[in-house]
Amino acid sequence: MESAEYARGEMDIAEQQRTWDGFMKASVWGSAIVSMVLMYTVLAIPLGINWFVSLVLTAGAGIVGGLAVNMGGAWIVTVIGLSGIAVLVQLIITVSKAMIPG
Repeated sequence: MESAEYARGEMDIAEQQRTWDGFMKASVWGSAIVSMVLMYTVLAIPLGINWFVSLVLTAGAGIVGGLAVNMGGAWIVTVIGLSGIAVLVQLIITVSKAMIPG
């Protein structure tokens, strides 16, 4: 049974539209980050490319890809920040290896 107050096509869907837009934006960002992690991993481990070269190639591809799909300046800052974290982690690994005898 339909309510007399309901008229098909006249409901305000602004909130649903914002929710959908947010979901799609999060999906694109998440997919891009996962793709960058996989690219870095493939370049550094199976192909044996130096970690820093792999990082630069991955960050460059991430920035170009983000610009291609209009992800904006926040995406560029995110890629640079993630690259900085990757350099910090690699330095910790290098120092740890140097401290272990053998």
